[in-house]
Amino acid sequence: MINEKVPAAPSIRRLPSYLHIIRQAQKDGYEFISGTVIAQELHLEPIQVRKDLTITGIIGKPKRGYPVVPLIAAIEHFLGWDSVKNAVIIGAGNLATALTGYQEFQLHGLNFVGAFDSDTSKIGGHIHGVPVFSMETLNTQVKNLGATIAVITVPSSYAQETADKAVSAGIKSIWNFTNVKLNLPDDVVSQREDLTSGYALLCVKMDADKPKRILE
Repeated sequence: MINEKVPAAPSIRRLPSYLHIIRQAQKDGYEFISGTVIAQELHLEPIQVRKDLTITGIIGKPKRGYPVVPLIAAIEHFLGWDSVKNAVIIGAGNLATALTGYQEFQLHGLNFVGAFDSDTSKIGGHIHGVPVFSMETLNTQVKNLGATIAVITVPSSYAQETADKAVSAGIKSIWNFTNVKLNLPDDVVSQREDLTSGYALLCVKMDADKPKRILE
């Protein structure tokens, strides 16, 4: 099978916001929704919304817009949210507790089946119902749990070592919450999340609203 080029990241990142608006339209009883309505809600250009939606394969109807139910299904299928993906989280600390407790992930098919840590005081316990295992059992448990995704929330100094262990255990997809760019085999996909980026943008917006200082 020939791999198709992955669409631009900004388009993919906007789709969940579209989905939220479209689901609300469904709750309100609408059968169709236009790209213009979605654009207005998110302060985007309608042409951008229509361009983004084309990557899902759905086509709107002239003067009516997109059929709501098929559009929801198309976006969920494109994002892979219509199938369950078992994930393990490595590093059973505060961030792991927050992620496993976020119920929206389950609605999108992300199923945490195990957490791993080297701290003996955490091993054998649970975080939001997710059992915590010893790192020494990673290879065995990844297979037993049917995990395909590893979420890495360890301190950055341990990021590469942890990723290497996850790959050795058979993991092919890594969600990296450290600030380290991982060196991974070509057949392993990864996504790095920088939690400071959103805060940085907020701070810049806050400063932009302040009166400009006059330099003497």
